[in-house]
Amino acid sequence: MKKVVSIALSLVMCLGLLASCGGSSDGSSTATSGSATGESTGDVTLTYWYWADNDDYAKTMDEMVADFNATNGKGITVVAEQQPWDGGGYSTNLLNAVIGGGGPDVASFKLTATPSFVANNMLVNLDEYIANWEDKDDISENLWNVMKEASGTDSVYVMPWNTQILYVYYRPSMFEEAGIEVPTTYDEFLEACRTLTKDTDGDGVIDQYGFSMRGASGGQEPWGSFIYAAGGSFEDMTSEASVKGMQDFIDLYTDGCVPSTAPNDGFQETIETNFKSGKCAMVIHHTGSYKGMEETFGDDVSAFQFPAGEGRWTSMGDTENVMFESCENKEAAFEWLAYLATGKGQETWCTVTGNVPVSQRVQALDEFQDNRFMKASIEGQDFAGIIPILDTTSEWISNIWPSTVQALLGQITAEEAMQTLQTGLWG
Repeated sequence: MKKVVSIALSLVMCLGLLASCGGSSDGSSTATSGSATGESTGDVTLTYWYWADNDDYAKTMDEMVADFNATNGKGITVVAEQQPWDGGGYSTNLLNAVIGGGGPDVASFKLTATPSFVANNMLVNLDEYIANWEDKDDISENLWNVMKEASGTDSVYVMPWNTQILYVYYRPSMFEEAGIEVPTTYDEFLEACRTLTKDTDGDGVIDQYGFSMRGASGGQEPWGSFIYAAGGSFEDMTSEASVKGMQDFIDLYTDGCVPSTAPNDGFQETIETNFKSGKCAMVIHHTGSYKGMEETFGDDVSAFQFPAGEGRWTSMGDTENVMFESCENKEAAFEWLAYLATGKGQETWCTVTGNVPVSQRVQALDEFQDNRFMKASIEGQDFAGIIPILDTTSEWISNIWPSTVQALLGQITAEEAMQTLQTGLWG
């Protein structure tokens, strides 16, 4: 038990490094939550823990709780208790509360915390509830598979809620000036990076780069798209295909298609210093940036999914929900989880927070289809994934990956870099 809990504490440290929460709406939907049983659950009170990024999100959750309590028709009352995110400390506090017997019935959750909670038998296996749930097919098969992958089992312990899926931001005016279209293949993407790199004022110095590369912590997520597009994977980073993906990444740097600062560039540099300044034509991020992009560029910014090569992958950040074994009214608790996943709560939360819905019904609404950035995110849900959640993941993300990507500087080869990354993650 102590060993598993120590692993849990290590895992929750990496939560703040991964893409975060989302969602919302004007309450116009009339969809139901999709009851698992269709039977009355009686008068039941459930405690729900969640975090909110700001006061507007907290107010939205209060409105959603009031709506659910008034409309579920089964005597279920949810009492929502806002908890601080605290840079990922939320997950540690939740773990400690459940271990101590004082935790909630249901809670918002991060996938990275799943293995430790499952290993300690804290979470309810949702397979039976989902099998009997009329809305289960409203969530894509890939998302259900990601939920299983997070637990390291063939079962679902975490209910999807909303996601943040990485895609490529690009400048249409730069593409038009270069005479190229949005790339539809991995090879076309690499070529676009080279074509868009140029000396625009004729002084002999490159002043526009094709791609804003992130070599500091957090860069492992966009980097993963290169590895999979080349035919590789996180499972075997030493394979010939994985090494090719790393070499492609290195070549963009050595060929001068990205800023020279790339090995040390983090979020601020890639988004603000490089892309929003007009220095770079493309950068990879998620919907959390699009309002700022539009404020800077107006219509001269758009999005596309990282294109496929031999394979395809993009990183998925998440906020999900779970039910605890200590919950005495599990059928009632699933009604609340379903309301958040595919019911009115899904639409409301994702509309307000700007995160990507997991419900395909909600994804099809004009609110999301008319937003080019949301559309790019939604397109990625069928091949989005997560970095394997292991007891080494936090260290790998925080230290091993950033230091190993110094291969950009020619200190080690692509093969040596990938061997280091494979050993660091898998042992």
